[in-house]
Amino acid sequence: MTETAKPLVAVIGAGGIGRGWATVAIARGWRVTLFDPSANVSEDARAEVITRVHQLQQRGMAEREAVEAGVAAFTNGRSLLQAVTDADWIIETGPEDLGQRQRLLEQVEQVCRMAAIITSSSLRYHASALCARLRRPERLLCVNPWSPVEYMPIVEVIPGPLTEPACVATVRVWLQRLDHLPVVLHAEVPGNVSGRIAAAVWRECIDLVLNGVITVQDLDRVVSSGPAVAWAAIGPHHRQVLAAGNRDLTVAISAQLGTYEGWWRTLSQRTSLDSEELYRLARALESAYPAEAQAVREERDRRLAALVKALQQP
Repeated sequence: MTETAKPLVAVIGAGGIGRGWATVAIARGWRVTLFDPSANVSEDARAEVITRVHQLQQRGMAEREAVEAGVAAFTNGRSLLQAVTDADWIIETGPEDLGQRQRLLEQVEQVCRMAAIITSSSLRYHASALCARLRRPERLLCVNPWSPVEYMPIVEVIPGPLTEPACVATVRVWLQRLDHLPVVLHAEVPGNVSGRIAAAVWRECIDLVLNGVITVQDLDRVVSSGPAVAWAAIGPHHRQVLAAGNRDLTVAISAQLGTYEGWWRTLSQRTSLDSEELYRLARALESAYPAEAQAVREERDRRLAALVKALQQP
Protein backbone atom coordinates (compact mmCIF):
# COMPACT_ATOMS: atom_id res chain seq x y z
CA MET A 1 0.00 0.00 0.00
CA THR A 2 1.42 3.42 -0.94
CA GLU A 3 1.65 6.33 1.49
CA THR A 4 -1.31 8.06 -0.16
CA ALA A 5 -3.51 4.98 -0.65
CA LYS A 6 -6.60 4.75 1.52
CA PRO A 7 -6.33 1.81 3.92
CA LEU A 8 -9.10 -0.76 3.98
CA VAL A 9 -10.66 -0.50 7.42
CA ALA A 10 -12.43 -3.16 9.47
CA VAL A 11 -14.26 -1.99 12.60
CA ILE A 12 -14.93 -4.85 15.00
CA GLY A 13 -17.67 -3.98 17.47
CA ALA A 14 -20.67 -1.77 16.71
CA GLY A 15 -20.98 0.07 20.00
CA GLY A 16 -20.68 3.83 20.30
CA ILE A 17 -16.93 4.06 19.67
CA GLY A 18 -17.07 1.55 16.80
CA ARG A 19 -19.84 3.51 15.12
CA GLY A 20 -17.82 6.69 15.59
CA TRP A 21 -14.72 5.25 13.93
CA ALA A 22 -16.81 3.94 11.03
CA THR A 23 -18.42 7.36 10.63
CA VAL A 24 -15.06 9.14 10.50
CA ALA A 25 -13.52 6.81 7.91
CA ILE A 26 -16.60 6.62 5.68
CA ALA A 27 -16.94 10.41 5.67
CA ARG A 28 -13.43 10.60 4.18
CA GLY A 29 -14.34 8.16 1.41
CA TRP A 30 -12.53 5.17 2.90
CA ARG A 31 -13.79 1.64 2.42
CA VAL A 32 -15.11 0.32 5.75
CA THR A 33 -16.44 -3.03 6.86
CA LEU A 34 -18.29 -3.09 10.18
CA PHE A 35 -18.75 -6.33 12.09
CA ASP A 36 -20.60 -7.13 15.29
CA PRO A 37 -21.48 -10.62 16.52
CA SER A 38 -25.10 -9.51 16.86
CA ALA A 39 -26.73 -9.15 13.44
CA ASN A 40 -29.42 -6.83 14.84
CA VAL A 41 -26.82 -4.53 16.39
CA SER A 42 -24.88 -4.52 13.15
CA GLU A 43 -27.90 -3.49 11.07
CA ASP A 44 -28.92 -0.77 13.53
CA ALA A 45 -25.35 0.50 13.53
CA ARG A 46 -25.25 0.67 9.73
CA ALA A 47 -28.29 2.94 9.58
CA GLU A 48 -27.00 5.17 12.35
CA VAL A 49 -23.51 5.46 10.85
CA ILE A 50 -24.89 6.53 7.46
CA THR A 51 -27.05 9.15 9.19
CA ARG A 52 -24.07 10.47 11.12
CA VAL A 53 -21.94 10.61 7.97
CA HIS A 54 -24.55 12.75 6.22
CA GLN A 55 -24.79 14.99 9.30
CA LEU A 56 -21.06 15.63 9.00
CA GLN A 57 -21.56 16.67 5.38
CA GLN A 58 -24.48 18.96 6.31
CA ARG A 59 -22.34 20.61 8.99
CA GLY A 60 -19.51 21.30 6.57
CA MET A 61 -17.14 18.69 7.98
CA ALA A 62 -17.11 16.25 5.04
CA GLU A 63 -17.06 16.62 1.27
CA ARG A 64 -20.02 15.32 -0.77
CA GLU A 65 -17.87 13.25 -3.15
CA ALA A 66 -16.05 11.53 -0.30
CA VAL A 67 -19.30 10.84 1.55
CA GLU A 68 -20.91 9.31 -1.52
CA ALA A 69 -17.87 7.10 -2.16
CA GLY A 70 -17.61 6.01 1.46
CA VAL A 71 -21.29 5.20 1.84
CA ALA A 72 -21.32 3.26 -1.43
CA ALA A 73 -18.37 1.12 -0.25
CA PHE A 74 -19.67 0.63 3.31
CA THR A 75 -20.44 -3.01 4.10
CA ASN A 76 -21.51 -5.09 7.06
CA GLY A 77 -19.26 -8.08 7.64
CA ARG A 78 -21.11 -11.39 7.59
CA SER A 79 -18.39 -12.94 9.75
CA LEU A 80 -15.18 -11.95 11.46
CA LEU A 81 -13.25 -13.72 8.72
CA GLN A 82 -15.05 -11.83 5.95
CA ALA A 83 -14.65 -8.51 7.77
CA VAL A 84 -10.90 -8.57 8.39
CA THR A 85 -9.43 -10.76 5.61
CA ASP A 86 -8.35 -7.86 3.37
CA ALA A 87 -8.17 -5.10 5.97
CA ASP A 88 -5.08 -2.94 6.39
CA TRP A 89 -6.32 -1.35 9.61
CA ILE A 90 -8.42 -3.34 12.07
CA ILE A 91 -10.10 -1.23 14.76
CA GLU A 92 -11.22 -3.39 17.69
CA THR A 93 -13.87 -1.92 20.02
CA GLY A 94 -15.13 -4.94 21.93
CA PRO A 95 -16.69 -5.14 25.40
CA GLU A 96 -14.68 -3.90 28.40
CA ASP A 97 -13.83 -7.39 29.59
CA LEU A 98 -10.16 -8.33 29.46
CA GLY A 99 -10.64 -12.02 28.78
CA GLN A 100 -13.19 -11.40 26.03
CA ARG A 101 -11.00 -8.83 24.36
CA GLN A 102 -7.92 -11.03 24.49
CA ARG A 103 -9.86 -13.87 22.85
CA LEU A 104 -11.36 -11.53 20.26
CA LEU A 105 -7.95 -10.13 19.33
CA GLU A 106 -6.56 -13.65 19.10
CA GLN A 107 -9.38 -14.57 16.68
CA VAL A 108 -8.74 -11.44 14.65
CA GLU A 109 -5.04 -12.19 14.38
CA GLN A 110 -5.74 -15.73 13.18
CA VAL A 111 -7.70 -14.54 10.13
CA CYS A 112 -6.20 -11.14 9.26
CA ARG A 113 -3.30 -10.33 6.95
CA MET A 114 0.22 -10.54 8.38
CA ALA A 115 0.77 -6.88 7.49
CA ALA A 116 -2.46 -5.63 9.08
CA ILE A 117 -2.23 -3.23 12.01
CA ILE A 118 -4.64 -3.80 14.89
CA THR A 119 -5.66 -0.94 17.14
CA SER A 120 -7.80 -1.35 20.22
CA SER A 121 -9.98 1.42 21.62
CA SER A 122 -10.34 0.56 25.30
CA LEU A 123 -10.99 2.73 28.34
CA ARG A 124 -9.65 0.14 30.80
CA TYR A 125 -6.92 -1.90 29.17
CA HIS A 126 -3.61 -1.29 27.45
CA ALA A 127 -1.69 -3.19 24.80
CA SER A 128 0.58 -4.83 27.37
CA ALA A 129 -2.44 -6.72 28.74
CA LEU A 130 -4.47 -7.05 25.55
CA CYS A 131 -1.64 -8.75 23.61
CA ALA A 132 -1.35 -11.74 25.98
CA ARG A 133 -2.71 -14.29 23.46
CA LEU A 134 -1.18 -12.80 20.31
CA ARG A 135 1.61 -14.27 18.21
CA ARG A 136 2.41 -10.87 16.70
CA PRO A 137 2.00 -8.37 19.57
CA GLU A 138 4.22 -5.94 17.69
CA ARG A 139 1.26 -5.21 15.36
CA LEU A 140 -1.03 -4.08 18.22
CA LEU A 141 -1.41 -0.68 19.87
CA CYS A 142 -4.18 1.23 21.62
CA VAL A 143 -5.83 4.21 19.97
CA ASN A 144 -8.32 5.98 22.20
CA PRO A 145 -10.56 8.79 20.94
CA TRP A 146 -13.07 10.94 22.75
CA SER A 147 -16.75 10.48 22.01
CA PRO A 148 -18.36 11.44 19.67
CA VAL A 149 -15.38 10.38 17.61
CA GLU A 150 -16.33 12.32 14.49
CA TYR A 151 -16.40 15.67 16.32
CA MET A 152 -13.57 15.29 18.85
CA PRO A 153 -10.18 15.67 17.11
CA ILE A 154 -7.82 14.44 19.82
CA VAL A 155 -6.78 10.79 19.81
CA GLU A 156 -4.37 9.23 22.29
CA VAL A 157 -2.02 6.70 20.71
CA ILE A 158 -0.59 4.29 23.30
CA PRO A 159 1.95 1.74 22.06
CA GLY A 160 2.59 -1.40 24.06
CA PRO A 161 6.09 -2.42 25.13
CA LEU A 162 6.33 -4.70 22.07
CA THR A 163 4.67 -2.42 19.49
CA GLU A 164 6.78 -1.73 16.40
CA PRO A 165 7.56 2.00 16.00
CA ALA A 166 6.66 1.69 12.29
CA CYS A 167 3.11 0.70 13.26
CA VAL A 168 2.82 3.76 15.49
CA ALA A 169 4.06 6.01 12.69
CA THR A 170 1.62 4.51 10.17
CA VAL A 171 -1.37 4.87 12.49
CA ARG A 172 -0.43 8.50 13.17
CA VAL A 173 -0.48 9.20 9.43
CA TRP A 174 -3.87 7.51 9.04
CA LEU A 175 -5.34 9.50 11.92
CA GLN A 176 -4.04 12.74 10.50
CA ARG A 177 -5.63 11.92 7.15
CA LEU A 178 -8.90 11.47 9.05
CA ASP A 179 -8.46 15.05 10.32
CA HIS A 180 -7.68 13.87 13.85
CA LEU A 181 -4.86 14.97 16.14
CA PRO A 182 -2.83 11.96 17.30
CA VAL A 183 -0.82 12.36 20.48
CA VAL A 184 1.56 9.54 21.40
CA LEU A 185 1.82 8.63 25.09
CA HIS A 186 5.18 7.37 26.31
CA ALA A 187 3.78 5.24 29.13
CA GLU A 188 0.66 3.26 29.91
CA VAL A 189 -1.23 4.92 32.77
CA PRO A 190 -4.79 4.22 34.00
CA GLY A 191 -7.25 6.46 32.16
CA ASN A 192 -4.53 7.72 29.81
CA VAL A 193 -4.01 11.51 29.85
CA SER A 194 -7.37 12.95 28.81
CA GLY A 195 -9.29 10.49 30.98
CA ARG A 196 -7.28 11.39 34.06
CA ILE A 197 -7.83 15.10 33.49
CA ALA A 198 -11.56 14.55 32.95
CA ALA A 199 -11.79 12.37 36.07
CA ALA A 200 -10.06 15.01 38.20
CA VAL A 201 -12.29 17.82 36.94
CA TRP A 202 -15.50 15.79 37.29
CA ARG A 203 -14.61 14.79 40.86
CA GLU A 204 -14.33 18.45 41.83
CA CYS A 205 -17.56 19.24 39.96
CA ILE A 206 -19.40 16.49 41.87
CA ASP A 207 -18.00 17.73 45.16
CA LEU A 208 -19.12 21.30 44.54
CA VAL A 209 -22.66 20.16 43.67
CA LEU A 210 -23.04 17.71 46.56
CA ASN A 211 -21.73 20.30 49.03
CA GLY A 212 -24.38 22.78 47.87
CA VAL A 213 -21.91 25.33 46.52
CA ILE A 214 -23.55 25.52 43.10
CA THR A 215 -26.38 23.94 41.08
CA VAL A 216 -25.75 21.34 38.39
CA GLN A 217 -26.74 23.67 35.57
CA ASP A 218 -24.68 26.61 36.84
CA LEU A 219 -21.69 24.33 37.38
CA ASP A 220 -21.92 23.16 33.78
CA ARG A 221 -22.18 26.78 32.61
CA VAL A 222 -19.06 27.71 34.58
CA VAL A 223 -17.05 24.89 33.05
CA SER A 224 -18.32 25.08 29.46
CA SER A 225 -18.14 28.89 29.26
CA GLY A 226 -15.03 29.34 31.40
CA PRO A 227 -12.11 26.90 31.58
CA ALA A 228 -13.36 24.82 28.65
CA VAL A 229 -13.35 27.84 26.33
CA ALA A 230 -9.92 28.95 27.51
CA TRP A 231 -8.48 25.45 27.17
CA ALA A 232 -10.07 25.00 23.75
CA ALA A 233 -8.10 27.99 22.50
CA ILE A 234 -4.84 27.07 24.21
CA GLY A 235 -3.77 24.44 26.74
CA PRO A 236 -3.30 25.04 30.49
CA HIS A 237 0.51 25.06 30.42
CA HIS A 238 0.65 27.38 27.42
CA ARG A 239 -1.75 29.73 29.24
CA GLN A 240 0.77 29.99 32.07
CA VAL A 241 3.49 30.95 29.59
CA LEU A 242 1.28 33.69 28.12
CA ALA A 243 0.29 34.91 31.59
CA ALA A 244 3.95 35.27 32.51
CA GLY A 245 4.45 37.85 29.77
CA ASN A 246 7.96 39.24 29.91
CA ARG A 247 8.61 37.99 33.44
CA ASP A 248 10.95 35.13 34.22
CA LEU A 249 8.84 31.97 33.95
CA THR A 250 10.08 30.52 37.25
CA VAL A 251 9.10 33.71 39.06
CA ALA A 252 5.71 33.87 37.34
CA ILE A 253 4.86 30.23 38.09
CA SER A 254 5.99 30.65 41.70
CA ALA A 255 3.57 33.55 42.08
CA GLN A 256 0.73 31.48 40.65
CA LEU A 257 1.56 28.57 42.95
CA GLY A 258 1.12 30.81 45.93
CA THR A 259 -2.58 30.85 45.08
CA TYR A 260 -3.00 27.40 43.57
CA GLU A 261 -1.32 25.48 46.37
CA GLY A 262 -3.82 26.92 48.82
CA TRP A 263 -6.66 25.74 46.59
CA TRP A 264 -5.10 22.31 46.06
CA ARG A 265 -5.21 21.65 49.79
CA THR A 266 -8.99 22.15 49.75
CA LEU A 267 -9.82 20.11 46.62
CA SER A 268 -11.90 16.96 46.79
CA GLN A 269 -10.11 13.79 47.82
CA ARG A 270 -13.04 11.49 47.04
CA THR A 271 -12.21 8.03 45.77
CA SER A 272 -15.84 6.86 45.59
CA LEU A 273 -19.45 7.88 46.18
CA ASP A 274 -21.56 6.12 48.77
CA SER A 275 -25.12 5.07 47.88
CA GLU A 276 -26.70 8.20 49.36
CA GLU A 277 -24.33 10.51 47.48
CA LEU A 278 -24.90 8.61 44.24
CA TYR A 279 -28.67 8.95 44.69
CA ARG A 280 -28.41 12.68 45.34
CA LEU A 281 -26.20 13.22 42.30
CA ALA A 282 -28.45 11.22 39.98
CA ARG A 283 -31.58 13.07 41.14
CA ALA A 284 -29.83 16.45 40.71
CA LEU A 285 -28.86 15.56 37.12
CA GLU A 286 -32.37 14.35 36.28
CA SER A 287 -33.86 17.56 37.66
CA ALA A 288 -31.40 19.76 35.78
CA TYR A 289 -31.71 18.03 32.42
CA PRO A 290 -35.16 16.49 31.85
CA ALA A 291 -35.02 16.89 28.04
CA GLU A 292 -34.87 13.87 25.76
CA ALA A 293 -31.35 12.59 25.20
CA GLN A 294 -31.57 12.67 21.39
CA ALA A 295 -32.43 16.37 21.30
CA VAL A 296 -29.59 17.14 23.70
CA ARG A 297 -27.18 15.00 21.67
CA GLU A 298 -28.01 16.76 18.42
CA GLU A 299 -27.52 20.18 19.98
CA ARG A 300 -24.19 19.08 21.45
CA ASP A 301 -23.00 17.76 18.10
CA ARG A 302 -24.01 20.97 16.34
CA ARG A 303 -22.03 23.01 18.85
CA LEU A 304 -19.03 20.69 18.64
CA ALA A 305 -18.99 20.94 14.85
CA ALA A 306 -19.03 24.75 15.03
CA LEU A 307 -16.32 24.80 17.70
CA VAL A 308 -13.99 22.44 15.85
CA LYS A 309 -14.39 24.40 12.61
CA ALA A 310 -13.64 27.65 14.43
CA LEU A 311 -10.52 26.20 16.05
CA GLN A 312 -9.26 25.05 12.66
CA GLN A 313 -9.22 28.62 11.37
CA PRO A 314 -5.69 30.07 11.03
